[in-house]
Amino acid sequence: MDGLDPGDVFLADCPARLAVEVIADKWAVVVLWGLNEGPRRHSELIALIGGISKKVLTQTLRRLQANGLVDRRDFGGVPPRVEYGLTDLGRTLMGPIRMLTMWAEENGEAVLAAQEGG
Repeated sequence: MDGLDPGDVFLADCPARLAVEVIADKWAVVVLWGLNEGPRRHSELIALIGGISKKVLTQTLRRLQANGLVDRRDFGGVPPRVEYGLTDLGRTLMGPIRMLTMWAEENGEAVLAAQEGG
């Protein structure tokens, strides 16, 4: 880790912090998980995810693409056919996302109870 103390990984200019900021977006992990089974079209992701607008999905996909996590494939034609899929880098996040999902399943009720004040 380039001589950094493990406690320093989330400081201002650290790449770890930048990476976490990319996936900390409300929809990023959900979209990445939606692509886990393979490439999907925009409309398929909208139906699969639910609750996300077309505009927000587009913005999220562009941000994930700009950060090397998602690949956009344009097949052309009429109507245009575009699919989004995980890059090799994006696939490396599936393990950590699975772990986060397991934590959420095990602790979701406790979090809800804390939010309700008890």
